Amino acid sequence: MRVDPGTFPLPRILNEDGTLEHISCEGSREHVISFSQSGQECSESKCEINKKEKIMLNQKETKTDVGIIVGRFQVHRPHSAHIDLIESVIDKHDKVLIFLGLSPLRNTFNNPLDFRSREAMLSEHFKNKVEVHFIDDVTNDITWSINLDIQIQKWTHPNQSVMLYGSRDSFIPHYKGKNPTCELEPSEFLSGTEIRRKVINDYPNTEAYRAGVIAATGQRYPIAYTTVDVAVFDEKQENVLMAKKPLEDKWRFIGGFSDTRSESFEMDVKREVSEEADIEIDDIEYIGSCLIDDWRYRSEIDKIKTMFFKSKFIFGKPEGGDDIAYVKWVPLDEMIKLFSQIIVKEHWRLVTMLDAFIQQKRLT
Repeated sequence: MRVDPGTFPLPRILNEDGTLEHISCEGSREHVISFSQSGQECSESKCEINKKEKIMLNQKETKTDVGIIVGRFQVHRPHSAHIDLIESVIDKHDKVLIFLGLSPLRNTFNNPLDFRSREAMLSEHFKNKVEVHFIDDVTNDITWSINLDIQIQKWTHPNQSVMLYGSRDSFIPHYKGKNPTCELEPSEFLSGTEIRRKVINDYPNTEAYRAGVIAATGQRYPIAYTTVDVAVFDEKQENVLMAKKPLEDKWRFIGGFSDTRSESFEMDVKREVSEEADIEIDDIEYIGSCLIDDWRYRSEIDKIKTMFFKSKFIFGKPEGGDDIAYVKWVPLDEMIKLFSQIIVKEHWRLVTMLDAFIQQKRLT
């Protein structure tokens, strides 16, 4: 069999003696074949690729039954690296299946598109050259691999041989199944994350785009946004530091939304107190949680739930910051007695929770 090194589809290494070494798709050096650039006959007519699967060296002779591509394709249209990868697999196989990873989460930054949208995108671009299916994300690699093998068996015939393909940072290191795998080197590396960032900053102002936003919003699960609120006590445990926002005439507890980058709600509490009152606190105790009747979410399916804490003032000069105009020490007894008159309505329940917490502490 004569081999044309210029069209050889798999990774090669040019040696000093003018020979080219072929290594397996996964980079394994268990079996290496050398042949001259002049096209002399190869010492072996076949080479071993992952799990002893035999594939002919000549690209025209490497056609096997089914090529399997596993990926996410979370972009608004296939980019050039996607197209090159899929077309290269189409060239090698009579049948190509694409399994799309399906996250249990909906409409997140990394998984903005559902299966239906991505299936339509790939089917439209590659017409009848591919079949598109899905594979559910799970936490365990072995379970995921078993599920993928079951899906492959479902969509192929018993006597068909298959090869699984992936590219850089693909599923291959996580696959523990029974089928052979092959890593393809893309002609260029394009990050799906960066493509999504560009779409966010430069999207078409069209009717179809607006309809897509409405559909995506309607398909996601309702969100319970988590906030933290804190009752900051002075050293004598007699006064609570309260805050007032611009254009408001009543007081509220210091607090805000939890940050996805923080390691705990207690860290969120310290950050909010520092930003809104410019002081340091300690001895943080958890009181409880509750639904907040925030006016912004009263007509929405999304809601706010807060984690309520008690803490002790350590040092600093209290001063309003961030979205807080004023801060003030309010006597605890006055706040409990007059809370409906001096506290914003959405924090009334927090006052009753604080009162019950203090009474329970006194009993113990």
